Amino acid sequence: MQRFTQLFSEKSSQILNIYTTAGFPKLDSTEEVVLRLAGAGADIIELGMPYSDPLADGTTIQQSSQIALANGMTLDKLFAQAKTIREQSSVPIVLMGYFNQMLQYGEERFLTSAQDAGIDALIIPDLPMDIYERDYKSMFESRDIGIAFLVTPETSEERIKQADRLSNAFLYVVSQSKVTGGSSDISSEQLSYFERLNNMSLDTPRLIGFGIHDAATFQRACSYGHGAIIGSAFIRHLDQHGVKEVGSFVESLLATPSA
Repeated sequence: MQRFTQLFSEKSSQILNIYTTAGFPKLDSTEEVVLRLAGAGADIIELGMPYSDPLADGTTIQQSSQIALANGMTLDKLFAQAKTIREQSSVPIVLMGYFNQMLQYGEERFLTSAQDAGIDALIIPDLPMDIYERDYKSMFESRDIGIAFLVTPETSEERIKQADRLSNAFLYVVSQSKVTGGSSDISSEQLSYFERLNNMSLDTPRLIGFGIHDAATFQRACSYGHGAIIGSAFIRHLDQHGVKEVGSFVESLLATPSA
């Protein structure tokens, strides 16, 4: 968690979090992709744990997970790759996956492996906040592993405040009630939702995700939060242009959008 604390103390806006699927496009691509992302200016790397039955992922990320699994990606291999990355970079790394993956691996074993690999935090969309607080919060804290909970336009004010209280990496602001991968512009309804969150005086840095895909949507999201999360757009770029062009994608996001 120290890496997140340091990041948000040094940079309060324009935080760029990029999602990439571990083991995609090749089993051994993970390290190079992450290091290239960090080197090009990504502030946080969200490393997806490939899973055969994702709940919140759109078609693009589902397909990348299927390819990664076919490539032979496992959690053990992911942890080994993350450890190698950590030896070369101090970029904050958050694992994104599902509760069943942690249960199947063994909760204590999973968290210890994450700690040993230098993972900073987890995003587990289907882990209920009440269950986390009752059964797992102390396990996370004893290993200095943070968590980011999700809020959506339908989340009640009470649940938003609970997510804000429990999230100690960042608050994942889901911009729309859809799976990931949309590419439309940010709507007036979404902007009203972002403004509602701004008016709640929340304590946790907010990163906006789902539908952020280019410099214009990144900048607009950043004007309503501390930063933004980009996943499907990067996976498509990686699939089309390859690992060597990772940096160009980051540069395009950080460029000033044309009028």
